[in-house]
Amino acid sequence: MSKIAIIGATGRAGSQLLEEALRRGHSVVAIARNTDALPARDGVSVKQVDALNAEALQQAVSGCDVVISAAHFATLPAAAVLGPVKKAGVKRLLVVGGAGSLLLPDGSRVIDSQGFPAEYKAEASAGAEFLEALRQERELDWTFLSPSAEFVETERTGTFRLGQDHLLVSAEGRSWISFADYAIAMIDEVEKHQHPRQRFTVGY
Repeated sequence: MSKIAIIGATGRAGSQLLEEALRRGHSVVAIARNTDALPARDGVSVKQVDALNAEALQQAVSGCDVVISAAHFATLPAAAVLGPVKKAGVKRLLVVGGAGSLLLPDGSRVIDSQGFPAEYKAEASAGAEFLEALRQERELDWTFLSPSAEFVETERTGTFRLGQDHLLVSAEGRSWISFADYAIAMIDEVEKHQHPRQRFTVGY
């Protein structure tokens, strides 16, 4: 079993990652700026940390086997994560990615498509920059898992597909994944280590 640090453990993705990791017997270091939503539980070490504080983040993740960053890209850029993780001596970094940098059938990015919602553009652009920073990274063993276009709070089914760099679309023409099923795919990656130094995606 692994000791997994989750940055942004109170968010919609982070909280599901926490539950999935515990379900499988891993121990979790739950990192959040406000930890009021994180009650004391077996297997969880709660750390109230502003992730932009490099020294505090380094101390929080020290001794972990894997770090998962589930924070918003617009508030926590790659540089704020990569440095502290490396200084802490953690070798693996998994990132809750975005769908904006995924490719459409014509090879263009989702974020560049006509009709991409303006309100998501800043976060999607920051996510694409984070992915590019990872692709330049030479020390860490990283993985960036992009959800489908719709990231929704529906049930945990355990049934989904994996892809690489192209947006997954169902037979009904919908691109979506629940936070709970996304968490399964991410913790699978922690355990199976099938996508080192790669981006991949998950959807129905």
